[in-house]
Amino acid sequence: MSTPAASDEAPVLFEERAAANGTRIGIATLNAPRTLNGFSLPMAHLLRERLDAWARDDGIALVVLQGAGEKAFCAGGDLHSLYRSMVDYRDAGKTDIRDNAYAAEFFDVEYRVDYAIHTYPKPILCWGHGIVMGGGIGLMSGASHRVVSERSKLAFPEITVGLFPDVGGSWLLPRVPGKGGLFLALTGAALNAGDAIYAGLADIHIAEAQRGAVFNALTQVHWSDDAKRNHDQLDALLQQHASDAATGPLLRNAAAIDALCTGDDVPAIVAAITALQTDDPWLQTAKATLAAGAPGSARLAFELQRLAEGATLAEVYRIEYIAALHAAAHGDFAEGIRALLIDKDRTPQWQPRTLAEATATWAQTFFVSPWSDAAHPLADLGTSVPERSHA
Repeated sequence: MSTPAASDEAPVLFEERAAANGTRIGIATLNAPRTLNGFSLPMAHLLRERLDAWARDDGIALVVLQGAGEKAFCAGGDLHSLYRSMVDYRDAGKTDIRDNAYAAEFFDVEYRVDYAIHTYPKPILCWGHGIVMGGGIGLMSGASHRVVSERSKLAFPEITVGLFPDVGGSWLLPRVPGKGGLFLALTGAALNAGDAIYAGLADIHIAEAQRGAVFNALTQVHWSDDAKRNHDQLDALLQQHASDAATGPLLRNAAAIDALCTGDDVPAIVAAITALQTDDPWLQTAKATLAAGAPGSARLAFELQRLAEGATLAEVYRIEYIAALHAAAHGDFAEGIRALLIDKDRTPQWQPRTLAEATATWAQTFFVSPWSDAAHPLADLGTSVPERSHA
């Protein structure tokens, strides 16, 4: 039996299904299929509130996170609303990054939801079907059980809109084998299910046709009040429905990628990728995306991965939060959205125009915080709960 907790028009649909022994399974469905379940501020608030409630509810054994529609779990953040806030901020002549109240709230709540998933006290099954990009990876990455199917397509495409891989991307991407994480940040290259598992962004491949069977099987289990036992039971259940995922181009090209991305000279790395001669269509697309992307985004992605070395996830979120607000205030983010989604002319005027201008010194301006460490809006992250790691 299910108990819907919202109308079909709600940004997130919540229901609870009874399991075999009366325990319950909480199901949260991102409900904006027309925008490929783009993650909006109302979604973030609703999801945060319900995740908190389910964490406190002893009758909830585990949580399932999925997206409505056939095309996407979540294709990223709600860029249109962010764009309007950036235009208003700039038109008003504001200069303090705290003065874009919408962006400050959006990134605050989004990062809190993502962090709650990473540190959730109960198993979370995320069904990452179809497109899972940017903010979608932020939601999926912290789940204890991350499913991909033959339809899954994961990417960090932020270089195309003048941002950087946020939502913990600076923490996730360095954990990709070899130099793969830097390559993904620079090129926005898409991953199939096999590559998502190889990159550590997913755990198991299950055919999309098996989703109904998996959800039905969840209700047949005698879940307990022991989170570790429930975690192991969910492991076993998913393995019963698992199948092999096809090897992806990231793994096939791992040696070449490591050679291209060796060293700390960002212009040299970008030049090597740009000069690559290959018949591989995946590499060709990656090369073209890098060439058209924002030079500042390439620099910021590189510097953020360096800053993330040895940092906790909470510390990385705090760094990324500051950088995201700077990007909204004076970076290429608004211009990238304009060119891709607003005017759709696909001719962004990036500033800086070249990687030579996007120096490490230039990037440091994006990490300057207007708050003391104690006053940072995300200062409380990591103070009371352990962080989960799939690494």
